[in-house]
Amino acid sequence: MAEPAGYGASPPPTGPTPAPAAPLPAPTPRLPAPDAPCPPDRIELRGLRLLGTHGALPAEETVAQPFEVDLEVFADLSRAGRSDQLAHTADYGALCEAVRTVIEGPHVALLERLAEKVARAVMLAGGPVVCGVGVAVRKLRPPVPFQLLSAGVSVYRSAPAPTRAFVALGSNLGDRWANLCQGVAGLPDVVAISPVYETEPVGGPAGQDRYLNMVAELMTRRSPSELLAAAHRAEAAALRQRGERWGPRTLDVDILLYGEEKIATPELLVPHPRMWERGFVLAPLADLAPELVAGKLGAELLQGVRIAGTLPRAAAAPASTGAGEAAAT
Repeated sequence: MAEPAGYGASPPPTGPTPAPAAPLPAPTPRLPAPDAPCPPDRIELRGLRLLGTHGALPAEETVAQPFEVDLEVFADLSRAGRSDQLAHTADYGALCEAVRTVIEGPHVALLERLAEKVARAVMLAGGPVVCGVGVAVRKLRPPVPFQLLSAGVSVYRSAPAPTRAFVALGSNLGDRWANLCQGVAGLPDVVAISPVYETEPVGGPAGQDRYLNMVAELMTRRSPSELLAAAHRAEAAALRQRGERWGPRTLDVDILLYGEEKIATPELLVPHPRMWERGFVLAPLADLAPELVAGKLGAELLQGVRIAGTLPRAAAAPASTGAGEAAAT
């Protein structure tokens, strides 16, 4: 039966102190079965030491204690082995940063909960290449009345299959091209971007400048609400001001599609309710997923929609995965 982190902090026993035992090998997470869908390839990161305020005792909510984390990140590494390109594997630094954000983040009582949060953060940081994560979290020198080197928990979690999602971006204020680049860079799990189209404003006040519009394709394990939060952060980073409806804006980021899901909440409607009426949305979407637009993009919707160019290739590189939001889940 699992025990809380820091369980049993009673006064230490009296008498001579026994010599410390030789350290045992660190526990190693392993695949649960040989026929699991993950390949046997793995990235191993061991002995990451950080300070955190986690445990079931009141003092552990404020007094930092040392933790040690081992990771095994399961992925198909054959493509990276052939290409020698970082984009085809998981960034070790990003994985460690995801762990740091959790360990140095908000207090939790149980090591079990801490390991669960680390596993989720690492899966998000690793991106679509990751299909499973093994995590060992150890509290060093736990506050128990025994000569105990560490107390730890090991978990294995399979990553859910990524969802194909599409996000529309538009700008007609300031440096429109820079705004789009910044917007794409702020989105997680981007795998492709469309050309950029220029169009006249639709609705809103008269006298607006022309819009630049595009669509980004994502392969993501994030929930729709997490993607919406990422979209809002990207807009805020571009200093988006929410004033008059359909008014000018530095950056507009809308979720168009999230797999085949239909979502209707006060915050989010997916599919986007007006996407099928807008040529400036359907034209770039057709560049990425023509099968989704077949029969829906007539000549009348393409009036006034023209290709303006493409963003630099660097804009389509994987964005920061935002381990901070995973740490809060």
